[in-house]
Amino acid sequence: MKLLLSLLVFSFLTACSVGNLPNNLSRSMMNQEDPEVVAAGAPAYLLLLDALILTYPDDEEFLLAGARLYGAYAGVFAEDESQAKLMANKAMDYARRALCEYDDDLCLATEGQLDELTTLLNDEYDEDDVPVVYAFASAWAGWIQANSDDWNAIAQVGKVKAMMQWVVGYEPDYDNATVQVYLGVLETQLPPSLGGKPEVGRNYFEQALAYTNDRHLMAKVLFAKQYARLLFDQELHDRLLQETLDADPEMEGLTLINTLAQRQAAELLAESAEYFE
Repeated sequence: MKLLLSLLVFSFLTACSVGNLPNNLSRSMMNQEDPEVVAAGAPAYLLLLDALILTYPDDEEFLLAGARLYGAYAGVFAEDESQAKLMANKAMDYARRALCEYDDDLCLATEGQLDELTTLLNDEYDEDDVPVVYAFASAWAGWIQANSDDWNAIAQVGKVKAMMQWVVGYEPDYDNATVQVYLGVLETQLPPSLGGKPEVGRNYFEQALAYTNDRHLMAKVLFAKQYARLLFDQELHDRLLQETLDADPEMEGLTLINTLAQRQAAELLAESAEYFE
């Protein structure tokens, strides 16, 4: 068995250069239609990336790949809140290290005041910086979600939102418009009476669907879960979920998340009558 595993790792590494490995790992996972395959294989991917980061501790690409995969595992496959928090913390650590390797000033600004971060982004950075800013903001959003019982974490939402909005200013359809989905969720966390902006969130969800020709199924599910449930709109809720279930989940870069969206849609739709009664 050990020999077989060694051969598998060797053949995998020789099939693609080490430099291409992070992107190939992410792409292979995102295009997998069977979540169980990813759930079973993801720990091995994570250990492999940990080893690469130990070997190349200053490599931004490996650090960002580690942040993405640990963040994805925390959000989708973690078995409980404790494991989700550990994974999200690891993702955030890798993302911050990558950002600090990339640019000291921007790294420092994320720890300062919101207006200082926003001013720096607008004055000093451009579309070339979008990938690293988005990767860091994504990991940060996941970390806040995993630590939602900590008000110090919740207080950082404004900075994440500012970074995501900055990305939208350059590439509104970035990451298959998932940047729009992040913003939709951030704006629908609270009802209007507590400072939430659900109509702004609705616009972000609709933008995500427009940019992907309705193919981003998790955008539909979160639109239903975050917005329709918040405003108690059962007709919209059930329509979005049924459309998700009726859709073809296969799409480059979204197949895995679309498949998971369909599973979640089935669960939410089954609860609909009880929720809205």
